[in-house]
Amino acid sequence: MTVILSVPPAGAAPALLLRPWRSDDLAALLAAHRDPLLRRWLATSLTDEADAGRWLDAQADGWAAATRFSFAVIADDAPAGHVVVKVGPDGTSEVGYWTAAHARGRGIAVSAVNAVSQWAFDVHAVTRLDLLHAAGNDSSCRVAVKCGYVLDLLLPAERHRHVRTATRPFQK
Repeated sequence: MTVILSVPPAGAAPALLLRPWRSDDLAALLAAHRDPLLRRWLATSLTDEADAGRWLDAQADGWAAATRFSFAVIADDAPAGHVVVKVGPDGTSEVGYWTAAHARGRGIAVSAVNAVSQWAFDVHAVTRLDLLHAAGNDSSCRVAVKCGYVLDLLLPAERHRHVRTATRPFQK
């Protein structure tokens, strides 16, 4: 089953299409990962076509196993970012995201994270989502707060954990 979410324009954010990553996204994926700011905050960095191909395969495997729901964020007919919901074996769920350099500052991350979060609550009966980011990543902190994720805990290794529950919906 292929899931495609449509997000209407909101403020400065254009209309978005959120869909599973595809092999024809490989070039855009590599281009996004060439950005030094993105690489600074990501746990893994894709440096060549082989890395990107393995990453795309892992995203497809996650959909098939229903453990990792990875969306390409499409704005203006091109990949502009990524949002993922990871469902752990213990019932915990986590949302993560990144935005390509060319798409930052337009509200795309907020629109995409909110849409995928609400999808997880509505479709997968998730009751809580954690959003983790490095303590120094102020942009991610702002996105989390704008999406209704409340700072819950400062974790070891200088990380923030924000939490959003199904009973605490997004407030515009």
